[in-house]
Amino acid sequence: MENNNLSKHQTFYAIGLSYKKADAEVRGKFSLSDVAKANLLLQAKEEAIDNLIVTSTCNRTEIYGFAQHPFQLIKLLCENSQGTIEEFQKVAHIYKNYEAISHLFKVGTGLDSQILGDFEIISQIKTSFAQSKSLGLANAFMERLVNAVIQASKKIKTDTEISSGATSVSFASVQYIMKNVENIGEKNILLFGTGKIGRNTCENLVKHSKNEHITLINRTKDKAEKLAGKLNLIVKDYADLQTEVQKADVLVVATGAQNPTIDKAILNLKKPILILDLSIPKNVHENVQELENVTLVHLDDLSQITDETLENRKLHIPAAEIIIEEIKDEFITWMNGRKYAPTIHALKAKLNNIKETELNFQRKKLSNFDEEQAELISNRIIQKITNHFANHLKDDSTMVDESIDWIERVFQIEPIK
Repeated sequence: MENNNLSKHQTFYAIGLSYKKADAEVRGKFSLSDVAKANLLLQAKEEAIDNLIVTSTCNRTEIYGFAQHPFQLIKLLCENSQGTIEEFQKVAHIYKNYEAISHLFKVGTGLDSQILGDFEIISQIKTSFAQSKSLGLANAFMERLVNAVIQASKKIKTDTEISSGATSVSFASVQYIMKNVENIGEKNILLFGTGKIGRNTCENLVKHSKNEHITLINRTKDKAEKLAGKLNLIVKDYADLQTEVQKADVLVVATGAQNPTIDKAILNLKKPILILDLSIPKNVHENVQELENVTLVHLDDLSQITDETLENRKLHIPAAEIIIEEIKDEFITWMNGRKYAPTIHALKAKLNNIKETELNFQRKKLSNFDEEQAELISNRIIQKITNHFANHLKDDSTMVDESIDWIERVFQIEPIK
């Protein structure tokens, strides 16, 4: 049976880890670079795992897909990251079938985000799906599921205030700087790394701090220059990093490097510095804290900042959950229809075979056999019988898998693909 729905032949899983159980160091080991993610998807194809999406963000790394056993997906993750199976088992979550579907809805709508209502994750899910689809690794089930999650995300953002107020990892970092650095508008701020979080942080800094002393450095200079051009900021070469760090009062690190790019060896400090590490894996070595002039704050520390905005957002969780349930129920109704449709078609074909056999017998037996009337009556009976079974399978209280199995065994049929 094609694995485009939940079935007894394949199970839909959501496996991975997140900020809830895994700290930044462990999440860093399981984070996937763009190259690692591409390799994982290609390996999945080779291993006949043909329907999955992979997300890897600062807060979580997860695989959603069909498999005979979750270990098939866990193996893919561990073989394409720095994490081990033993480490995974300590911090992992594994959801299956309906729980896995519910989990993706919570993640995609920001209810499972480290900062409640952070909607950046939905764009990452869209990108992950597009990548899988381009490789032929996302079928009708996955496309419908992702579209349902996108629909729920949009509706929650429009109909509730759970995303009201500017709160995200990047905004939380700016909030922290504003609260902990006096006269921020006069301080030298250095932003190292201009990926998505780096760009958002930079835009928030310009908007809220009114600071004109922000310098950008990125390994690829033209990316920094594009951002600087929009915001009228200074750009320096990567080779100038050590010099610029010494001038900085605040250093924001948001690179995608797999190993620390900042350590105490390059900090020849003459004044105090606040360092914010917004990277996963961590890009600032813990040894910088051995220097007395350094204050180091990591992503996970920022997410624990609770302010009025976040407290207000919590009030809108029930409304968001109602929207999720409505759209999820629509998806499950569609999914169950796809699940039992092949069995209903097979049942109808079986009854038609029985009908033809009986009609042939009656033709030979009866000289005045009314072909047209017999055909009409028997077709109506077959339609009524199949409708009864279809309505039973549509009922919310029905155990669909068990009922399908029962129908197939009683009528000795194989579902029509």
